[in-house]
Amino acid sequence: MNILITSAGRRVSLVRAFQKELKEVYPDAKVIAADANPALAAACHAADGYFKVPRLDHPDYINTLMSRCKEYRIKLVVPTIDTELLLLAKNRALLEENQIIPIIASIGFIEKCRDKRVIHDFFEAHGIAIAKEYSKDNYKLPMFIKPIDGSRSVDTYLIKTQDDLTDYHFANEKLMFLQYIDHKEYDEFTCDLYYDKDHALKCAVPRKRIEVRDGEVNKAVAHNNGLVPYIRKKLGYVEGAIGCLTAQFFMHKSNDSLIYGIEINPRFGGGYPLSYLAGANFPKWIIEEYLLDKQIGEKFDCWEDNLLMIRYDDEILVHGYKG
Repeated sequence: MNILITSAGRRVSLVRAFQKELKEVYPDAKVIAADANPALAAACHAADGYFKVPRLDHPDYINTLMSRCKEYRIKLVVPTIDTELLLLAKNRALLEENQIIPIIASIGFIEKCRDKRVIHDFFEAHGIAIAKEYSKDNYKLPMFIKPIDGSRSVDTYLIKTQDDLTDYHFANEKLMFLQYIDHKEYDEFTCDLYYDKDHALKCAVPRKRIEVRDGEVNKAVAHNNGLVPYIRKKLGYVEGAIGCLTAQFFMHKSNDSLIYGIEINPRFGGGYPLSYLAGANFPKWIIEEYLLDKQIGEKFDCWEDNLLMIRYDDEILVHGYKG
């Protein structure tokens, strides 16, 4: 009944959350971590064990992953980065044939999330407003530019004046020119959403982003605000959604009926530890659903409101390292 966290990297808090919840029901079970460079991945040293896998674009990645899962008696696989989602989803049947369950959304839903234009269509189909996309010969400043398939805030730009634009912005077909949603008027929230096996929303935790570092939230506060009933109404059922999703919204500071949907990532986000510590126990629910064959009960809203998370750097020491 061991659990694997893939692309573990710095996800120490996520590893520890799964360790705590798994050992409550299976004291001898382990949380294993996998990474392309595990010796230098903090989460691998925090895990109960780890192994090395090839990079995701290597042709032997899936075979290596599956072989190592068998060796380490892995039952559940929990992905953590965008670029591995589609690969694992496309190999779901192969993994399940070998009694390995990937906790991952459907191929169709992942494809929607990976293309920012398609997820805009998804939001609109669910009655959620989106930032207007401009054509590259007819736009309004200020505006925000981001790639259609980006993550971790890579290749994003706030364009305030015409001089901020370069030939690169116009030539790169992957870059979207978008209406700028002013942070002076709107708060930015990343919402941790839990969907059960039947694609029904069981919990929503909005995390107000206060400070971001390298694309990951560094300071945030959990708010049980108008986004919770809004998301329950608009996204109470999402075909293909499974486990943890992170959805980004902007909500007006003084009028909480003014909400924009930005994007969805169908995986655990880097800021999920705040939701976990507030009481939204997604690892426990995953273990109950997929290892204990239990159904998740009523919708869960009893998490701690106004809980502030302030992150800091810590050290993991590995003695005798010879790399």
